[in-house]
Amino acid sequence: MAVGIFDSGLGGLTVLDAVSRRLPDVPFVYFGDNANAPYGVRDAEDIFALTIQGVERLWSAGCDLVILACNTASAAALRRMQETWVPKEKRVLGVFVPLIEALTERQWGDNSPPREVAVKHVALFATPATVASRAFQRELAFRAVGVDVEAQPCGGLVDAIEAGDEILAEALVRSHVEALLRRMPHPEAAILGCTHYPLMESTFQQSLGPGVTVYSQAELVAESLAHYLDRHPDMLGGGTAPGFLTTGDAQRVSDKATQFLRRRIAFQSA
Repeated sequence: MAVGIFDSGLGGLTVLDAVSRRLPDVPFVYFGDNANAPYGVRDAEDIFALTIQGVERLWSAGCDLVILACNTASAAALRRMQETWVPKEKRVLGVFVPLIEALTERQWGDNSPPREVAVKHVALFATPATVASRAFQRELAFRAVGVDVEAQPCGGLVDAIEAGDEILAEALVRSHVEALLRRMPHPEAAILGCTHYPLMESTFQQSLGPGVTVYSQAELVAESLAHYLDRHPDMLGGGTAPGFLTTGDAQRVSDKATQFLRRRIAFQSA
């Protein structure tokens, strides 16, 4: 009954932590493609190929349902995977859906025409590849009208977070927020469009100010997954053992993951 969590590196651990707390009886298998991280500077074909490899590895671990905790993979590869590659007995889901549900206050299955929503000015902070894909704007446009989205590519931020360089990461957050505010001085909401970024949520909030609602993905994804499994209990795969897999150096990744989650995490080579 395992569920897979895929990420290009360690950022998806924020999602794993939230879903594990929300669904304590479900075993999760986490796959980090640390050897090829970060995805945010790769082209769409590379991201598609690497994401397929990671998902296939999670399927082999007994996970019929895989969550792409990597926003870049969700933006650049998910739609193509769902339309051309995922077999009918498997499911691959992304992390944009819960964000857009929260922002538009409508469920994903609501196929009524786009309508006006309360929030009109949205700041999107994401990797360069996610920003270039315009996937968030595309999905939002299916459900809402009159929403102005200003996207800021946050180059270097994932690398700083993965390296554990908190001083550099904080400086980059402030710099990227300042750059966005020059173009959109008064956003009402901010989307942290990378699963690494919740680790810097307080710095984003401080830089944006108290009047901006910051939407972070982990808790939203956890609640959405719980509802999905209530509706589709058959998608719990045959795997029964939780685990952590990486394409990188298992000991080095384990040490960094332990720092991230503040509990001992032991990765195995994928």
